[in-house]
Amino acid sequence: MAPQLLTAAGRRIPDVIAPGLDVLFCGINPSLYSAAAGHHFARPGNRFWRALHGAGFTPHVLAPAQDRSLLAHGCGLTNLVARATASADELGDDELVAGRRTLARKVARHAPRAVAVLGIGAFRAAFAQPDAEPGRQPQRLGPSALWLLPNPSGLNAHYQLPALVQAFEALRRGAVGRSGTREA
Repeated sequence: MAPQLLTAAGRRIPDVIAPGLDVLFCGINPSLYSAAAGHHFARPGNRFWRALHGAGFTPHVLAPAQDRSLLAHGCGLTNLVARATASADELGDDELVAGRRTLARKVARHAPRAVAVLGIGAFRAAFAQPDAEPGRQPQRLGPSALWLLPNPSGLNAHYQLPALVQAFEALRRGAVGRSGTREA
């Protein structure tokens, strides 16, 4: 995949979104690997798919190429910033703030029960809340409850898989309000 990575900078991945979802997961922006693959959270070290399953959102661990099947489980995917970069550090605060505005328009149109932003630093910059902590936020994003979860990237050493599963499970229990997954 190395040659494809060189041409993936700036590419976009289509949102996986529909009206009335339980949760719209919002990443920071696609990695070059994800953009080259054309699927969300595609880098092998990313723990999103394992955390999602471990928290009970899906009956088994989905592969990134199955990202559209999340809709059957009441979940969707988008990003604060659509363009792929080698690192989220390449994004400026102005880009993250503009991404929040775009996200707000998507949320107004699709009305998910909850929006979960995956990335503490990006959330703090995008929402101008430098002290925001993970979990349910006191404000809403349009009609939706707003949650902040850690970034599931394998580069995020502050949160190992068990802690990610716990954070995702708190979201599922708080936003979906049930202990099981949807039937596919």
